[in-house]
Amino acid sequence: MPGFQGYVRKDGKVGARNYVAVIPSVVCSVEVVEAIVANTVMTQGIIHHQGCCQTPPDLERVTDCLIKICENPNVGAALIVSLGCEGVDTNRLEAAARATGKPIERVNIQELGGTSAAIAAGINAAQRLVMAISGQQRESVDMSSFVMGIKCGASDTTSGVASNPVIGYVADKVVDLGGTVIFGETTEFIGAEHILQRRAKNPHVASEIARIVTEMEDRAKAIGVDMRKGQPTPGNIEGGLSTIEEKSLGAIVKSGTRTIEGVIGYTEVPKGKGLWIKDSPGREIELLSGMAVGGAQVILFSTGRGAPQGFPVVPVIKICGNPVTFAHMQQDMDVNAGLIVDGTSSIEDVGEEVFQQLVRVASGETTKGESIKYTKSMDFYCLGPVL
Repeated sequence: MPGFQGYVRKDGKVGARNYVAVIPSVVCSVEVVEAIVANTVMTQGIIHHQGCCQTPPDLERVTDCLIKICENPNVGAALIVSLGCEGVDTNRLEAAARATGKPIERVNIQELGGTSAAIAAGINAAQRLVMAISGQQRESVDMSSFVMGIKCGASDTTSGVASNPVIGYVADKVVDLGGTVIFGETTEFIGAEHILQRRAKNPHVASEIARIVTEMEDRAKAIGVDMRKGQPTPGNIEGGLSTIEEKSLGAIVKSGTRTIEGVIGYTEVPKGKGLWIKDSPGREIELLSGMAVGGAQVILFSTGRGAPQGFPVVPVIKICGNPVTFAHMQQDMDVNAGLIVDGTSSIEDVGEEVFQQLVRVASGETTKGESIKYTKSMDFYCLGPVL
């Protein structure tokens, strides 16, 4: 039975990577975090721009997201860098992080006397954490321990006929092997939500799919925008996609064909194995973060026009549906699904290629994005205004 080589955590989750996550509790701590990461190996900064002057629900949301990043199995240890007067509940964050059983440290900029002192203390703390986890070894596990996130971005007409179907093939295979798949981008269900509802496990799940689409549309209508019958992004239009409905029909293909087990919120993790919808936006930085928050160890990313970004603690495999784009952006694209478009390969053949690369990446092979350190783009999806 297929499996991968991963880092088995105390809570039973299995990591595809073994990073020390350096986590700013608030945007004010970001530059200290960047200095710490620049001076230590095996560390990744979670460079978000939230954490203060937000509504209480959003502050709770950001706290929950930071906790879930600590819980992500690719994180072997975490260093929390707090300012001292932020809105995020840093005590709850630290307590939840320690509850994972992973090594955790914390530095407070104001208590230490400012930026330079916090950087020095943070580098020393990060070094201790790196040393604490650097000896951990990979072990053989089966695919029931695997959680995969999926995404499409910078789409064109090839996305819906090549790279998205390839991801759908892999999603079905991961589910059939007992693993878990998370897909989202609620804005890209619009006009095709009825098709997803047919695959819902029960009427409640079907109604939840309708609910999140309606709520996403209502947010847009509240500022005078009706997304139906409208246009996708300018890049999508140039790539040949005419309406959001057309884009959605291509986007949902990447979820495969299996039963949808349920709908989870942005800060939640799947409540079991199988295929799950995460209520989330389409923009890359918030969507990729949502997948990491959901516990994904690896993310498959379909693109036609060429979206290069990755994520700090989760490797992102780029599957390109457009053979011209793949040839032009070979240093960013991992797999050429354009072979389907030019007729030299099938969805199944490229799907098997992607699955084998997925297993290798989960076992330690680097993606092209990781190899050039294109891994910093991330932020959390908040609902209210900045105050």
